[in-house]
Amino acid sequence: MKAFVYTKYGGPEVLQIKEVEKPVPKDNEVLIKVFAVSLNDWDYQLLPGTFINRLFNGLMKPKKTILGSDVAGRIEAIGKNVTRFKCGDEVYGDLSGHWGGLAEYVCAAENELVIKPAHMSFVEAAAIPQAAMLAVQAIRDREELQPGNKLLINGGGGGVGLFAVQIAKLKGVEVTGVDTDEKFETMRSMGFDRVLDYKKEDFTRSGQSYHLILDVKTSRSILVLIRALHRNGIYITVGGSMARLFEALLLGPWIRLLRNRRVTIVVLKRNRDLAYMNELFESGKLKFVIDGPYRFEETPEAFRRFGKAEHKGKIVIQM
Repeated sequence: MKAFVYTKYGGPEVLQIKEVEKPVPKDNEVLIKVFAVSLNDWDYQLLPGTFINRLFNGLMKPKKTILGSDVAGRIEAIGKNVTRFKCGDEVYGDLSGHWGGLAEYVCAAENELVIKPAHMSFVEAAAIPQAAMLAVQAIRDREELQPGNKLLINGGGGGVGLFAVQIAKLKGVEVTGVDTDEKFETMRSMGFDRVLDYKKEDFTRSGQSYHLILDVKTSRSILVLIRALHRNGIYITVGGSMARLFEALLLGPWIRLLRNRRVTIVVLKRNRDLAYMNELFESGKLKFVIDGPYRFEETPEAFRRFGKAEHKGKIVIQM
């Protein structure tokens, strides 16, 4: 089968199409013919081999050589212990940890997948897993978000932000999004009440305060960002700079004690709430913003666009 493989760390140019052996499912796995796969920050960070990622994926060269975790496709074979699926089922899910989605076929454990709704396209399904799970797990069950409360999403024009605003609006929340002005039209169409260009306006100095800040970027000091929080407000980060995440982890308890603000880091629970996303889709409450889809051969270009943060919503590659 064909797959995009990287055998050394570097930029998108190290990705090469190669013929590799078609995988065989283990007893608790299914074999999926991949129809679409989306890119995530983790894929992008694994490619050059940032320090933290090299600790578990090989110091000198990658152990996992085929990237791509958010996949959608059709089951072609099942292991003998699989009970939830049958051949022909259309499924999607997040395979992060073992990846392999940038290929014609990939194996996945049955607990990593859900059935794709019949009217949902493979491209739409591939856009959901990581981004939507981070959005749901950051926003849905927050008691701090009551009707009329104010939420700010830093990095609102990407995958997590555009799923998060839809979930927040179901709670009757006023949502401000921070990104570049090239994404404003899309952001407004997805439900943002107010949009700010971070290149022109610093939301921490505007005098406006929020009940909750969801930070998708996590590129600035937590001590600066909490200036924009209400007393008893909560700052939530879903990823970004490892140095800033460590700062949030270290300073969080002191900020709560001395400043009466809370700091939370969302640890992704893979695939846990995919059924919820299916419910939103079936009820007509879920919209998608797809950058692409790109052809399989255009995968390196898709990575380059992701790295420039020019994309709106989710970058999806169609097989």
